Amino acid sequence: MARTEAKKDVVIVGLGWTGAIMGIELAQEGLEVLALERGPDRYTVPDFRYPDVIDELKYGVRMGFMQKPRNSTVTIRRTLQETALPYRKLGSFLPGDGVGGAGIHWNGQNWRAMENEFTLRSYVEDNFGAEIIPEDMTIQDWGVTYAELEPYFDRFEYVLGISGQAGNVNGQIIEGGNPFEAPRSRDFPLPPLPNTYDSVLFADAARAMGYHPFPRPAANASAAYTNEYGMQLGPCNFCGFCERYGCLNYSKASPQTCILDALRRMPNFSYRTNSEVLRVDLAEDGQTATGVTYWDEDAQEEVFQPADIVLLCAYQLHNVHLMLLSGIGEPYNPVTGEGVTGKNYAYQMNGGTTLFFKDKTFNPFIGSGANGLSMDDFAINQIDFAAEGFIGGSYITAGVANGQPIRGIGLPKGTPSWGEEWKTAIGEWYGHSMSIGSHGSNMAYRDCYLDLDPTYTDRHGRPLMRMTFNWKPNDIRMTQFMRSKIEPIAESMNPDTWQSSYKAEGAQYDVRPYQTTHNVGGAIMGDDPNTSAVNRYLQAWGQHNVFSIGASAFPQNIQYNPTGVVGALAYWVADAIRKDYLPNPRPLV
Repeated sequence: MARTEAKKDVVIVGLGWTGAIMGIELAQEGLEVLALERGPDRYTVPDFRYPDVIDELKYGVRMGFMQKPRNSTVTIRRTLQETALPYRKLGSFLPGDGVGGAGIHWNGQNWRAMENEFTLRSYVEDNFGAEIIPEDMTIQDWGVTYAELEPYFDRFEYVLGISGQAGNVNGQIIEGGNPFEAPRSRDFPLPPLPNTYDSVLFADAARAMGYHPFPRPAANASAAYTNEYGMQLGPCNFCGFCERYGCLNYSKASPQTCILDALRRMPNFSYRTNSEVLRVDLAEDGQTATGVTYWDEDAQEEVFQPADIVLLCAYQLHNVHLMLLSGIGEPYNPVTGEGVTGKNYAYQMNGGTTLFFKDKTFNPFIGSGANGLSMDDFAINQIDFAAEGFIGGSYITAGVANGQPIRGIGLPKGTPSWGEEWKTAIGEWYGHSMSIGSHGSNMAYRDCYLDLDPTYTDRHGRPLMRMTFNWKPNDIRMTQFMRSKIEPIAESMNPDTWQSSYKAEGAQYDVRPYQTTHNVGGAIMGDDPNTSAVNRYLQAWGQHNVFSIGASAFPQNIQYNPTGVVGALAYWVADAIRKDYLPNPRPLV
């Protein structure tokens, strides 16, 4: 029988970005808050200290800050007819492990979604006609608008100390920023990062073709900064060790640098590590949650943690898995189209062109996670979907984000992967290549979803979650369109040679190469309980004291990295709980 702990006002599952935000916001209301984290504790010191943390073999190759598949994995298949098999070796996506979660190892690209992303289906139908939406595409409006979320985007950016250049402040277009972005209420808290040589070459070529490059918004501090919680960041030193690493310099925004040390000081907040939540426990009538049951790794026993409010703040995949295991929402059925939990899993569509110059040196050891210049001339709000034959968009970008010597070497196609010729090619080309990348949206489809696997179980005897996903013609057409825009820019820069890598017609999803850790959907938000798992405040339709917060709420994936939207949604939910739910616990509408 499970051990029972003293009841808390709030229990939080996961202590990454959303868990940290919800923890500090609700603890400030005087609530007794407990967070449960399945992984170990992590501090900037000693966990990210120099020189230990810039061990590329340990963290970049062997992925020391990632969840191990032997402890937590999913099964994956491409079609309903295939048998799913476990994701046994990290590749395509890299969920974080421990306190801080994926907020430890991200690069720091922090974007706001385009305004029409939040009303995508309505935007398409109103401007291009419902008939252009493929029959199997299940895109939806979010149930919340950009205008409603703008104050929360702003707050999240100021908590993180984002470096950037505004392009649209209250409708006024600002030179040097992104002229296609949604209006913001004020500029970024910090000026943009300095530019590396490759991004300057790209921007010059883009401007010459009439495009509008701007600094990529970065959670890498360009100057010293102190946020509202009293947390301090120092200016980025361009060490090149952002992606897959904790920041040794207190420069990359993470839960550790921006929130956790302030949160840990609050007497009404506590957290337990090595505590994997197994399920959300529901009352006999199923209408509310009574708490959660977790596995205490240290004591080797199950523990029931009662609470008045349950906040699912784990990684997207884990939020959905817990909802499926706990009977929160009807599981989605792709054959009938009925059910909500697991619906609309989506990923990200990217590609790029690599340029090689014998006479140019790029010093790739100098880089920062979100360094670079980008352009949105082919963003989701700049494309005639009916004319081009696809729905979606992409930003296009260049900049050194990875200064790591093992993983950061670009070589021409055909170069052997080892041996004398490989060594010769490294000597010839190291520091002489740059890339122009496309980072695009991924739509939702009837047969791309998450459910419980009928065969495989985890170490606790629970069914693993099964992912059914493959690339679709719409998204292939989108990325090939971006290729047709990027390659002329590359050619205009007169490289000695160049090569492209974009998914082409017939491409199949491959879990082996890393692509992005931008998994979304499965517990999607909306204004109709028949088509969404949570409402506009990320509150479960059937259990009003359960909230599922994170990228699991995205009805389809945006063209940008998701963290900015995840942070804005967390502050939006915290505000709704504080102002509307706590005075009168009920379903929020």
